[in-house]
Amino acid sequence: MNTRPTPRIAVIGAGPGGLTCARILQQYGIDATVYDRETGPEARDQGGTLDLHEDNGQIALREAGLLDDFLRLARAEGQEMRRLDHAAGTIGFHHVPEDGECFKPEIDRGQLRDLLLNSLQPHTVRWGHTLRSVDGPSQGPRVLHFTDGTSVEADLVIGADGAWSKVRRVLSDASPRYTGISFLEAWFHDVDDRHPDIAGLVGQGSAAAADGERGLFAQRSSGGHIRVYVIQRVPADWITAAGLNAEDTDGVRDILLDRYRAWSPRLRQMLRDNEGLYVDRPLYALPVPHTWEHDPTVTLLGDAAHLMPPLGVGVNLAMLDACELALALAHHETIGDAVRAYEKTMLPRSTDMQHALDGHADDLLSDEPLGPDEDDTH
Repeated sequence: MNTRPTPRIAVIGAGPGGLTCARILQQYGIDATVYDRETGPEARDQGGTLDLHEDNGQIALREAGLLDDFLRLARAEGQEMRRLDHAAGTIGFHHVPEDGECFKPEIDRGQLRDLLLNSLQPHTVRWGHTLRSVDGPSQGPRVLHFTDGTSVEADLVIGADGAWSKVRRVLSDASPRYTGISFLEAWFHDVDDRHPDIAGLVGQGSAAAADGERGLFAQRSSGGHIRVYVIQRVPADWITAAGLNAEDTDGVRDILLDRYRAWSPRLRQMLRDNEGLYVDRPLYALPVPHTWEHDPTVTLLGDAAHLMPPLGVGVNLAMLDACELALALAHHETIGDAVRAYEKTMLPRSTDMQHALDGHADDLLSDEPLGPDEDDTH
């Protein structure tokens, strides 16, 4: 970047995509500041487990110099996948990973975030910064306004701020739309001792069952935890329409037990015995295709650019986006040229994937469901 020896790069969002982008930029001696609305790295539970694929997520980690560290943390045994008969509770399809199989090993989302955070230079992430708006001319500098009344200038604003991206508003009027499918997340702890039957059903990886209208997807995390996603084709407001909220655990559970009454008692344990509150996660997706006119000072990656149903690609594509954008910034003379080169590759790829997955949220309810990659849906 000979014309901008010290560009001011602002990344909005400290998720895997934003942190990967900052890490690779720093590997090339390029400073970037990451702004995140959370008050700190421990502000909330980071979610369940992710499978990072050799052909996208792991490529990004290799460029970040973190692949070996990832493989030491990752659980190859987490690639085990079971498909259960919803009525009998028996195992049908069963994939057990071979020795040395590492195409998509699992890692807890919190572990991945810590790996990325700890690799960054001190003070890279500015916590407690909720973006309100972005203004300024398209040729820059852009001005970022935060809800605490502060503002900063940037030569490039990278929107890695997820489904409800504020940065996206600079480039596009598109807004996520409800897919008609909703997740309800339930947690189980110390499963081998406290919930041994559920632990036996799920195994070391994940287990899924569905009947066309309803589904369950259970996924083991490290430390003896299992998360279960109750998957339904329902209105987005189905809980409030019943006069409840997600904190009304007993009332919501009663509805679920009725809706799943024809299911095997072994599987209904996942509805009856969860610990703590449910987490309501209606699934949204951006219109297909989602593109925008090139802007030399603003771009998007991950869900901010191409929010899709959670069919195993979200985090992997976000990290690949981040990798390609960082490499483009490292190898082009100007920021505008770098952004154009990145979008020339990213937009066609994401459009192809959006078309491939458009309308396929229903696959989560089929008798051969794909597992969610535990992306945030809010």
